[in-house]
Amino acid sequence: MTGGDATGPGYGHGCLAYADPAALHALEVDQVTAGLAAGEQVWLVGPEEPEVTARRLTAVPGFTAARRRGDVRLLAVGQAYRHDEVVDPGTQVRAYVRATTEALTAGYTGLRVVAEATGLVRTAAQRDAFARYEHRIDHWMRHRPMSAVCAYDRRVLGDAAIAELACLHAQTNAEVLFRLHAGGDDAAVALGGELDPSNHLLFATALERADPRPEAGRLVFDASHLRFVDHRGLLRLRDHARRHDAVAVLRTRHSAPARLVELLRLTGIRVEVVR
Repeated sequence: MTGGDATGPGYGHGCLAYADPAALHALEVDQVTAGLAAGEQVWLVGPEEPEVTARRLTAVPGFTAARRRGDVRLLAVGQAYRHDEVVDPGTQVRAYVRATTEALTAGYTGLRVVAEATGLVRTAAQRDAFARYEHRIDHWMRHRPMSAVCAYDRRVLGDAAIAELACLHAQTNAEVLFRLHAGGDDAAVALGGELDPSNHLLFATALERADPRPEAGRLVFDASHLRFVDHRGLLRLRDHARRHDAVAVLRTRHSAPARLVELLRLTGIRVEVVR
């Protein structure tokens, strides 16, 4: 997977878009192996029968004993989410907060989840709710001992639907030009990649779903990994901040956005060039 600036220890929120199930199966093996080595509890959530998944994992050293102890749990989608319904973002976040707490209480170092979530995002209403959940759990995970990879079947959903979800992850193999995910320090969100005319509508949707909120009248966007932003992107950031009675602050390594703000005489947005 590519993209994303790594944050706190153990932080990881990735998105796998796949057309060949072998890619998902390889990811499961890697995640179980890494999770057991780190002393984490590992959840594999998906539509398959648990024994089908278990047969693929027998080559992982210690898997059978780990499953028996509960170190690895193989769960149906309905055991971890409200299957085939519209997910309630707050309820789902609380469920994973509880699961992480229980894992820590049991002596694990954290919780690692691989979720094949295609069945949860087939409709527009499902994707809208799940995208809002994705961003909320992303913020919670950033400084907590939980990591997750969300897997989506490209054959079922198509690239456009997957892009709505992939762009809200710090790491993804999907072909999305930008990423909007949890920020650090006082940044409400972090932005990476490029914001240009080809994706301004997708960016508007992602920003509305994430709905970052200001602190002390400032809505800070960490754009240190954003390579390019055009005037549409700047205006969307400015307008979102205005809806919350705040000033947008864009932190970037490039001077071009500052020159663009000056040239267009944009108010309500300030660019801070950082090194």
